[in-house]
Amino acid sequence: MESSLITDLEIIKKCIPQREPVIMVDTLFEYKEHFVLAGLNVKADNIFAQNLVLSEGGLIEHMAQSVALYTGYQFYIKKEKAPTGYIGSIKTVTIESLPKVGDLIVTEVYILHEILGVTLVDIVSKCNDKVIAKAQMKTVIAN
Repeated sequence: MESSLITDLEIIKKCIPQREPVIMVDTLFEYKEHFVLAGLNVKADNIFAQNLVLSEGGLIEHMAQSVALYTGYQFYIKKEKAPTGYIGSIKTVTIESLPKVGDLIVTEVYILHEILGVTLVDIVSKCNDKVIAKAQMKTVIAN
């Protein structure tokens, strides 16, 4: 099943376990098998914004929540509660630049492997069509 453009925060919150003030995704642009395109509008009141710039930790959390959005949306379309998960490991992360307040981060998540609640992904985050960060991450659904 494919889906496109969800900006309703109440639906997003049904797909991820995080709650305010740590919600780091606010848009699902596209969902399909083995791929999700997620977004975050960086706002001044973001808990990870410092001096009008999103911190490295905030950017990594956005990337991880983009993966959670992929997994959680699978449960949402089955009308099931999204599972809680965590970052199992980060194999690589490269941050080229940090987004500023007012920027829109658009993040591509490519699912490489998904088995027994463990998901291995490649992630690319962009701002204004420019790559700002890349990572390979493993997330794990908590039991």
